[in-house]
Amino acid sequence: MRAAILEAVGSPLVVRDDVELAAPTHGQVRVRVSHCGLCHSDLSVADGAFPAPTPIVLGHEAAGVVDEVGAGVSGLAPGDTVVLTACPPCGQCPWCARGQTTLCREAVGIMTNTLPDGTTGLSRAGQTVYRGLNLAAFSEAVVAPAAAAVKVPSDVPLDVACVIGCAVQTGVGAVFNTAAVEPGATVLVLGLGGIGLSTVQGARIAGASRILVSDPVPERRDRAKSLGATDCLDPNADDVVAAVLDATGVGVDYAFETAGRAALVEVGLAAARKGGTIVCVGAPPIDEAITIAPAAAFAVSEKKLLGCLLGSVHSARDIPRLVDLWRAGRLDLEALVTQQRPLDEINEAMDDLRASRGVRTVLSL
Repeated sequence: MRAAILEAVGSPLVVRDDVELAAPTHGQVRVRVSHCGLCHSDLSVADGAFPAPTPIVLGHEAAGVVDEVGAGVSGLAPGDTVVLTACPPCGQCPWCARGQTTLCREAVGIMTNTLPDGTTGLSRAGQTVYRGLNLAAFSEAVVAPAAAAVKVPSDVPLDVACVIGCAVQTGVGAVFNTAAVEPGATVLVLGLGGIGLSTVQGARIAGASRILVSDPVPERRDRAKSLGATDCLDPNADDVVAAVLDATGVGVDYAFETAGRAALVEVGLAAARKGGTIVCVGAPPIDEAITIAPAAAFAVSEKKLLGCLLGSVHSARDIPRLVDLWRAGRLDLEALVTQQRPLDEINEAMDDLRASRGVRTVLSL
């Protein structure tokens, strides 16, 4: 099959047509990928901010059609339209039992780039190819646990539905699940890529009374305004913390860092009110650290600093809910997709992401 392979960190991806994909085994499905969005996490692997083995096929924000199911799979059949998720739960481990399905021990492939048994199901010329971020969806097909494929109605357009797989699950889920934002709350969103704009929409849907946003790109601030932001700040010109304190009097109830920058977590810590919540939604490079000082002041402020992986979602529950919100006109998926490209333009698409051009570039496979 055809797939875009990162053969060495820092090098352009190469589209190869001789990648071998193993057949689905017990509990697995094969999905013919229709569309896949580019996420900053893919770029972080390609550029070396997230160390990963090579050669590797990236891509984890995808949708497609099931074309084969392995033994023991129920609820899915060839021809089903699905959105893929990078954190499929096993349903049996201690984290799944607690409802923390994104922390499932069998979803660790998002970090190991392998299946739970250590294999990848991918090879080329006899050499192992790794499955980037647990899916390897910059390819014509993927094989994954059945729980990674969530069925959606066949009339849902996959070129926009694919962004549910990461950006929308993560941003809206951070609001609904991780933070549980209540009606009337005040919210700050730091960073307005696909995840940040999804967070803005989640805050609007949750009934936030004021949604302040910060991003250096004017077009993204304008798009945030159209999606529900009430106050738009330019971090290159505005003192974000001072502006937030001036607007709210005490600081925001919830601050979401969505750009993957540790320094922005610290902005959120300063902009949140006493007793407020700061949510680390983005994925900073592994060498970036958060400084909380002085520790005593943080303790007596009773602020809460929360981690967030894929919006703390249960994909089998949340993907259908997000589709329903889109159908009802309450969630704008189309606004997130600003460019579509064929797989052969994967490196141009990566450059779009590096340069913050548009919001989401979606590849058609």
